Amino acid sequence: MLKSTAVRGVLWSAIDKFAVQASQFAVSILLARLLVPEDFGLIGMLAIFIAISQAFIESGLGSGLIQRQERTDQDFSTLFIFNLAVSATLYIGLFIASPYVAQFFKEPQLVNLLRVLSLNLIVIAFSIVQRTKLTINLDFKSIAKSNLIGVVVGGFGGILAAINGCGVWSLVYQILAGSLASCIALWFLSSWKASVYFSKDSFRSLFGYGSKLLLAGLYAQVMNNVYNVFLGKYYSSIALGYYSRAKNLADVSAGTISSALQQVTFPMLASVQHDRDKVVLIYSKMIRLSGFVIIPFMTLIALQAKPIVLVLLTEKWVLLIPLLQWMVFSRIFLPLSVINMNLLNAIGRSDLFLKVDLSKFPITVIAMIITIPLGVKAIVIGHVITAALSYLINAYLPGKFYGYGALHQLRDMLPVVGATVLMSICVIVSTFLIHNLVIQLFLGSAVGFVSYMFSCRIFKIKEYNEIKQLVQKLLSKKEVTN
Repeated sequence: MLKSTAVRGVLWSAIDKFAVQASQFAVSILLARLLVPEDFGLIGMLAIFIAISQAFIESGLGSGLIQRQERTDQDFSTLFIFNLAVSATLYIGLFIASPYVAQFFKEPQLVNLLRVLSLNLIVIAFSIVQRTKLTINLDFKSIAKSNLIGVVVGGFGGILAAINGCGVWSLVYQILAGSLASCIALWFLSSWKASVYFSKDSFRSLFGYGSKLLLAGLYAQVMNNVYNVFLGKYYSSIALGYYSRAKNLADVSAGTISSALQQVTFPMLASVQHDRDKVVLIYSKMIRLSGFVIIPFMTLIALQAKPIVLVLLTEKWVLLIPLLQWMVFSRIFLPLSVINMNLLNAIGRSDLFLKVDLSKFPITVIAMIITIPLGVKAIVIGHVITAALSYLINAYLPGKFYGYGALHQLRDMLPVVGATVLMSICVIVSTFLIHNLVIQLFLGSAVGFVSYMFSCRIFKIKEYNEIKQLVQKLLSKKEVTN
């Protein structure tokens, strides 16, 4: 029953993430065809400031509510008031700092871009409580609706602006319109009603847990966006545009999977945190399920990088191909790391979460020192190495506590690796003599999917049968309902 609930939760969350990301992917492709790499580079320069500010707004208090076994209306109201106060303060700070940011990057247009884009922080603050409430209730269907509404509205606004020659501002309009639409949808879908009550006791309790996650979130956002700062400062907005596009395309798949798993595993693990056997059952199931999806999917993207870029983005993005191939391999480890770190949060050890995150700092610094002077491609190759090492570190404590560490996890995923190797051979052989990029893209994707499914049967991979049975049950229920 528990295994079925876990897989079903991931499936509903995955439907949300894949539907949203598929729509987002289509929008990003159209925008990439209408805009130039420099436009994406300019937004990339501002990413670190927006990401750090957003980490302050989220602050870990929402995770604190999810982790709690009992919650009150005072807790939700306190979180709401705190988010609004922090978002307003951060907006004023970024508004004042915008000329200095523009001066640092030597890009005058960043002043107005940052001032307008920062409005998104206030919009986000209005929706965190509703999203948290729905997550606690495992109501991923409502979250999916709000996310999809945001993507469609934001995408329509961004594309319309790009067609009318708005350039980089098209990306700003896309972000703001999408966030606002999603926020409004969440208010309609959530049963929680806002109040102005603020409890100091509730805040202290939530912040005691959330403060560690805040520090960890700030650290993660700095490390995730610090390369944007160096590329924008010492290279060019064009170089940063290629880097940010490679990162975005890789995150469409890996980020979708890790986000779906994180959204489901945290509340589920938190709800059974005192039952060791159930924790291990869910934890190991999610690790294997993650590997089953992420390893072949990212490998297929690497194999198909050339037709993906040239067919979808056109030849003006040709320099993106090798960056994308390396970037997707760095993202293979992301969902695995997310699940291992999620376990620490779910059992209330946000202090260990912070310590583990900080322990990876020397690895990142060494990688930056070595790769940044060598160029964008060297930076992306460095990402693969640091991601692999980070995964081993992230899996250490969960392995120590529950006996399911990195070696055990990797051993469980060996059949998936074998199936992926067979899939890769089939894709390479089937597309080797084909020069038409469109045919190469569709044929390679189809062969990849079919050969992987066939390979899963050969290697008798359990996740293949479990997902197949679950999908059949859902379809049969739908037929009965109709």
